[in-house]
Amino acid sequence: MKFFYDFHLHSCLSPCGDDDMTPYNLVNMAKLLGYDIIALTDHNSCRNAASAVRAGEQAGLVVIPGMELCTQEEAHVVCLFPDIPAAEAFEDFVRSRSMEIPNRPEIFGRQLVMDEQDHILDEEKRLLIHATQVGVDHVLYEARRFGGTAFPAHVDKPAYSVISVLGAIPPEAGFHTAEISFTGSPEALLQTNPELSGMLLLRNSDAHYLEHMRDPGPTLELPEASAQAVIRFLDEQNL
Repeated sequence: MKFFYDFHLHSCLSPCGDDDMTPYNLVNMAKLLGYDIIALTDHNSCRNAASAVRAGEQAGLVVIPGMELCTQEEAHVVCLFPDIPAAEAFEDFVRSRSMEIPNRPEIFGRQLVMDEQDHILDEEKRLLIHATQVGVDHVLYEARRFGGTAFPAHVDKPAYSVISVLGAIPPEAGFHTAEISFTGSPEALLQTNPELSGMLLLRNSDAHYLEHMRDPGPTLELPEASAQAVIRFLDEQNL
């Protein structure tokens, strides 16, 4: 079966995410737009993932718990997990390899932890957008240790992408899936980065605002709509 997907969405927990991008709002906007499967991938944290999963269950939409990890090279990599315990365990690992820098909401924005009904539960005090001590070459390995998978984010963008930082996707990182933006050109990218040839190229929105969520376009052929099915499919690309 073919399923509409968006595996790169931010909530109000991300400091650059709009306060209106609550778990309830983003899930129900995705449902209204016609998506079948989405992933919540806040910067260096999964603290809103459980609320988004519950909101998805109520709305009839599959929500994959995930994270957009900022590597030690300051490149962004999307990590997806089969369930909340795996995602939370990965967050503990990432936090153990991160500096505890206080957030400054007046500069970077608030980092709100919310439940599935838009109630504020907490405000994350540590800044979530700085580089961790996890290298690009190790992200996929570490995600797999927790039952998940990973792929480089927005590789066609001029900042915070593996290609913009390193010039190419290093083969030793093991990636055979990558993300390009909705407006990116695979043909142009392949001309400058032939290492992408043969890779599965996903198109995700990287939305930080409700109005930036896109109408569904790309689909994946999966046996079922579930986090486990998505991770199995993507990880097969990485073998």
